[in-house]
This record gives sequence, structure tokens and C-alpha cells, in this order.
Amino acid sequence: MTKRRLYILFIFVFIIVVLSSCIRVDNPGEDLTQKNVEKFVQDEFTPYPVGTKTIDGVDYLLSRSPAGKYGGILVSSTIGEGPKTFNSWNSMDATSSLASDIMFDALVGTDPYTGEVFPKLAKSIKVLPDKKTYTIELRHGLKWSDGKEITADDVFFTWNTIIFGGFGNTSTRDAMYIGDKLPVIEKLDKYTVKFTTPKPFSPFLRQLSVPIAPKHILEPVTKQGKRAFASFCSSSADPKTFVTSGAFRLKEYVPAQRLVYERNPNYYMIDEKGQKLPYLDKYIILIVGDLNNELLKFKSKELDTVSLRGTNVALFKEKEKFSDYKVYNLGPDTGTMYFTYNLNTRKNDKGKYYVNPVKQKWFNDKNFRAATDYALDRENMVFNIASGVAAPLFTPEPLSSIYLNETVAKGHPQDMQKARELLKASGFYWKNKKLYDKEGNKVEFDLYTNAGNTERESIGVMVKQDLEELGMTVNFKPIEFNTLVSKLVNSNDFDAVIMGFTGSPLEPYGGKNVWYSNGTLHVFNMRKTPHENINLFAWEKQLNDIFDKASLELNFEKRKTLYEQYQQLVYDEKPIIYLYSPIRVTAVRNKFGNIHPTELGGVVHNLEEIYVK
Repeated sequence: MTKRRLYILFIFVFIIVVLSSCIRVDNPGEDLTQKNVEKFVQDEFTPYPVGTKTIDGVDYLLSRSPAGKYGGILVSSTIGEGPKTFNSWNSMDATSSLASDIMFDALVGTDPYTGEVFPKLAKSIKVLPDKKTYTIELRHGLKWSDGKEITADDVFFTWNTIIFGGFGNTSTRDAMYIGDKLPVIEKLDKYTVKFTTPKPFSPFLRQLSVPIAPKHILEPVTKQGKRAFASFCSSSADPKTFVTSGAFRLKEYVPAQRLVYERNPNYYMIDEKGQKLPYLDKYIILIVGDLNNELLKFKSKELDTVSLRGTNVALFKEKEKFSDYKVYNLGPDTGTMYFTYNLNTRKNDKGKYYVNPVKQKWFNDKNFRAATDYALDRENMVFNIASGVAAPLFTPEPLSSIYLNETVAKGHPQDMQKARELLKASGFYWKNKKLYDKEGNKVEFDLYTNAGNTERESIGVMVKQDLEELGMTVNFKPIEFNTLVSKLVNSNDFDAVIMGFTGSPLEPYGGKNVWYSNGTLHVFNMRKTPHENINLFAWEKQLNDIFDKASLELNFEKRKTLYEQYQQLVYDEKPIIYLYSPIRVTAVRNKFGNIHPTELGGVVHNLEEIYVK
């Protein structure tokens, strides 16, 4: 099935669910499907071209939406306990990244309308014919929130010291390696830097989307060492001390309750009337305990936007005409939902195995993992958890990816008989309906996910049921999100987990930190130190090789072939088992102007342009 046909299928299933309770067909011969799709899909909007206007020596970025007006507040939400840090360069989780990245801009961004790379803090980007040299000129006259000018010194410091120096989260640095070499950055003048890569490197421009740091604030911290840097801008820090460049800056943080951002008066975007953006006085993110609480807060008008799941999609769509919100279909989720076992066979610094040696044998048995895969009833998950507003997922790439391996995406149905045959082939047997390995050990393990995410909790219950039908004993344990992240990334203390990865339909290389053997999110076989990067599985070596080759290949079709190979390899070896892909549906209050949702950007990708009508 082609990607286009898959997408049409998603929309068709979605429309059936949404409209079955609210459309009355007076003329049974009339085909309303296309009409209803058009009603439901986002409004047509043609953004202004990306442009620059220089006023009094300042190179302003022009807004791409019609002029709005000042004032008002927009309130959104996040699940969990809140951010662990406001240090954008040390963030290890999505909540912390959300809370910190909003305060800082990067050299470039991804155009939410086209998917192309476009300049932000950068004024211009020139790529030399050798495809290895990038000359980047900054916008002149931009200022940090404390009034100090943003210059090439900040860019050079961010990349040369923080990123290439290995401070904080090293995912960006690790993804920049070409063989054993990193790009070289030079400062040419006050506003210009030059990057030189060892070889032509296809993902390079997108990698420049890392926020730029204020040198005058962070350089003294880096001189104190990596431990000091890791604790800088902690969640207990005073927001008044933050020096930022983004459209909004943090004004207040109340743990487990809310994040309050205010307009940055030094932001460098203006509208067609010359008004400085953003328009909103404040942007508030409420920290809600779970998805049900989030939905209640939207219904009580405490939230201005909410993601809809399952049966709530049909209910909200049915009431849309008589309510103060609009429902938007954003297409297949750009992230992935997955199940994985801990394949780690090594010991920690204290000489203790990360994973019980008995369980190591199960989890590292390919037949055991494949049996798990065939036992999972994805269709049932789609029907009962997502109410049909989703599709089964078998690939590490989102279903909207331009690199999707469509053969892998077809997957397979649940097959308990095949699952049992795979287990028998590895010597497992059943006694009193319980599964045992060939050495007589009862198959029992712990399964984690993050508490409060009711969708993942529901998935966990169904996974437990499916695997217990195979005779496995599964102890399902939802725990607080930050605690779970620590288990996965820091202590590596888990048996199995249900989680999700964010992703991009435009560039699989962004997932290198998941698939590379020493990646910081190689959660199924985490290697904590360089000396642990030994005894790689053959398929781990293959994944390393594929990502290396893809990064150096500039031809799209050849890159696609390589990325299709990686998807096939993951499907065959099953280090991660994918579950389903929801269709993203969001409700937003009608009171806001310049709401232009896109599949790539979501609903509030242009937060600085949004205003209260």
C-alpha cells in the first residue's frame, strides 16, 4: 500500500468515526466523504514568504501572517510533573525541552509549511560548491533579553565550546560526527561564522536548529566544568536571571502547577505594519497530572488548546458548530509509540548486571522478541484505545515520513499460533498455562510507562493481557515521568517499557541517537561509557554503518534506499517493537487569530504571530 493510500485510509477511518454520530444522510446516493474531509482538514492559508526588513540597523525577520493586535493570554498544557531543567543544552526529556527551547532561537528552523530549512537568527546561509563549507551571516542588531547584542561570538561559543566540547546532552554533538571527526567552526567577523565539514554531510543544515546560547552568561559556567554546567538553570533557578533570545521568556514557574511566560520586548520579528512581535502578553503552560485532567480543564475553559484522543474526537467534532472551538486534523503523528525490552548484558560500575542474567537470555533471544511482536493485538489497540483514529505501526519512521519503507509499514496481524511456535523453537514451554524457559525459569518481568499518560497506561494494560495470554507474567508499573527517564537513561534499571519518541517525517538522521550503538537514547541497549561500546550485535553494527552512509549521501533516492534498509533491519531484529500511530487531532478556541495548523508544525508553531481577536 502506498503512503498516499495509507494516508487516505487514515482519513477515511477517521471521518467514519467522527461523522457517524453527527451526519444524517438525507440522500443515500450522495457521496459526502470528500465534502466532509474538506470541512475537517485545516483551513487554506498561504504564508507570506520568509523575508528580512532592516530598520535602524536591525535586520528584523518579517512575520508571515497578517498583522494582529497586542494583548491577551494563550494557555496550553503538558502532562507530568514539569521540567527537570531550563538548560536547553542539557535537556534529556521532551517536557524540559518544551519549557526551555521556547526561550531561545537557533540559526535556522524548519518551515512548518514546506519542510524546508529557513534562516532565523541567521540572515543568510551560503553553501560553497564543495558542499562542505557553510558561511552564515547573522542578523545585525539583535539583542539578548538583557540588552546585550547577539553576535558571532555567541554562535562560536555555543558550537565550539558547549556542543563540540561535550557539555550537557551530547546528542547533537554525537549526530555531527563524520567518522571520528566533527565539523570545524570559525568566526570570520562580528556577524559571520564558517562551518567546514570533513565530507559533504546531508543532514548538516537541519542540525543547526540548536538554540544559540549567550556567551557572556554561560562561558563562566563552562569554565567551572561539566558538572556545574549540568546544574545551571535548574528547575529551582530564579527566572529573572535567565537571559534569552526567544519570543517569550519565563516569568514564573510553580512546580507541578504552571509555567508562565511573558513577551520578550527585544524579539526580532515584526509584522507588515512594523509592530514588534509577539502579540500575546503571556503564554501559560499548565502542568496537568493526566490526560483526563487535561480534557476537564479544556472543558472548563482553563485551557485554550487540547489534543483529542479516542472517542473524544467524535464528541468534540459533533459539538464543534455550537461551541467556542475549532477541531483540526493534523494527520498521522510525527512521533512513534513503542515497546522495548532491555537488551543490556553488561555490568555497572559496581560490578552488578543492569539486567538479571536470566532475563538477559530471554530479551536477547530474537524468537522471544518476535513472539512478543506477533502476540500484540495492534488492531485491538487502535479500536479500543484510539477509537479507530489511528493505524497499526511497524516501522521506526512515522507513517508520514518521506523515507517510509512501505513494505515494512504493512506489518502483520496478531498471530498467537506463530508466537507460540517461535517460543517453542527457543526451548520455552508451558506448565499450568505459565511460560517457562528451557532451564525451568518462570518468565516474569516488570513493564513500565509514565503515569498520568492514560493512553500509554491503557496500552500497558492491553500489552500485559496479550503477553499473559502467551503465559508470560507481566508486572505493569506506571511511574512518574522523570523517574522513568532516569531509569532509562541514567540507571538503565528496567526490564521493559512503553514509551514514545518524537520524530520528523523529513529527516531520519535525527534519530541517530536512538539507533547508533553509543547513542544517548539507545535505550534498548544503553552504553553509559565509551569502554562499554564493545561486543556490538551484528545488526547494531549494520545500523551504525547505514546511518554513516546515509549522512554522506546527497542523492535523495539513494538515501531513501539506505533508510528503507534500516527500517527493514529494525523490523527483522525487533530491538524496538512499534505499536500504533494516532492521527493528531487538536481543538483550539475560536478567539485566536493567525491560527494556521500544519502537519509539520502543529497548532501553535507560530506562537509569536498568534493574537486574541
